[in-house]
Amino acid sequence: MKISKKSLPKTQLELLIELTSDELKSFVESTALQISKNRNIAGFRPGKAPFDIVVKEVGEMTLYQTAANEAIDETLIKIIDDEKINLVGQPKIEVQKLAPSNPFIFKATLDLVPKIELCEYAKIKVKSMTEIKVENSEVEKVVADLRSMRAKEILKNENEPVELGDKVELDFETFIDQVAIDGGQAKGHSLVIGKGQMIPGFEDNIIGLKKDETKEFELEFPKKYHEEKLQGKKALFKIKILTIYKIELPEVNDEFAKGFGLKNLDDLKKHLESNIKREKEMKENERYELELIEQLIDKSKFEELPDSLVEDEIHKMIHELEDNVVRQGMKFEDYLSNIKKTEADLHLDFSADAIKRVKTGLVIRVLAEKERITADEKEINDETERSLASYKFHPQYEGKLAELEQNMRSENGQRYFSNLIRNRKAMELLKEKTSKK
Repeated sequence: MKISKKSLPKTQLELLIELTSDELKSFVESTALQISKNRNIAGFRPGKAPFDIVVKEVGEMTLYQTAANEAIDETLIKIIDDEKINLVGQPKIEVQKLAPSNPFIFKATLDLVPKIELCEYAKIKVKSMTEIKVENSEVEKVVADLRSMRAKEILKNENEPVELGDKVELDFETFIDQVAIDGGQAKGHSLVIGKGQMIPGFEDNIIGLKKDETKEFELEFPKKYHEEKLQGKKALFKIKILTIYKIELPEVNDEFAKGFGLKNLDDLKKHLESNIKREKEMKENERYELELIEQLIDKSKFEELPDSLVEDEIHKMIHELEDNVVRQGMKFEDYLSNIKKTEADLHLDFSADAIKRVKTGLVIRVLAEKERITADEKEINDETERSLASYKFHPQYEGKLAELEQNMRSENGQRYFSNLIRNRKAMELLKEKTSKK
């Protein structure tokens, strides 16, 4: 076997590999035997058909192409292992010569892990995590939200007008210069008066109206409205009241708290305070880690990133977005139409963040290697069990847990958990070693 190497830009390595006809022959014979075992060939028991019969059965070039794929896989694995090549992604293969009784030549282009020169991370200074406090007003706001969730809607009669706090269902149309604007119409639109869900002045014009009454009025869109083309424009609104509901809020007392499975109102407020504090602590920890990572990336030196790494990360980000959209009950095509973007636009939008995510993964990996951080078998198994438990009560995974567990316990699944634990440990170590300011 002959191997020639050539370094390419963006940390790529090109390998030109030549196998002699005899070296390829062993793969061809092995492939023929496998075909003989797995294929029904008339007149022969599995695995007993002679080589020339197998060739006639499948065709000589089909046999050689299958054997060539086996040869590529086995040869590359050995070369990568022997040469200790640190690659990312899948090699790109180009067969240059494949014919019976001839040398087999193929080219493999490999993306290598770029070299990273870590900064002196112990000297990084990050603002210390802020002590978390929960104000009473924050707890009361959540109580008010819970109260709204348990509110009763009582249908008003035809003679009762809309009042502040009522829920109204209405039809409306919006016109600018006597032309209906796109998306400015709705049938049976629900609105709680006083919540400020519409532009300023809209809800004020509804107060006092009764069921089936109509009204026309003019308002200006705010100068900082989210739709740029409507900013500061004067519009005519035509509305019709369909139904009016009085919203009756429950009294906030011990019985109210029991409705959420807690002993009394004091217990509910303590529970909410704890939840708010935990959420704020998580956000503060995310802020701290993000600032730490950004400094680590900025102060370390990277070779040019392989295009494949960034492209893979962009595709992953797009798929993550698509999954989130689908989980919310929307079609991804409709979502893109609503935001007036294409997948190509998303590709450009995500490029900068993809580069940052790739660099984050690489720099944490190098840090873990330098500090000899690993995950042991028990840690990986515990992480697998925790992850499995988190899916047990997800309706969308009902009947799929066995397949999910098989994937998690596969070699790739266990490698994922190992990397997850290693990265988590590396982050904790980084937080311990860096200076606070």
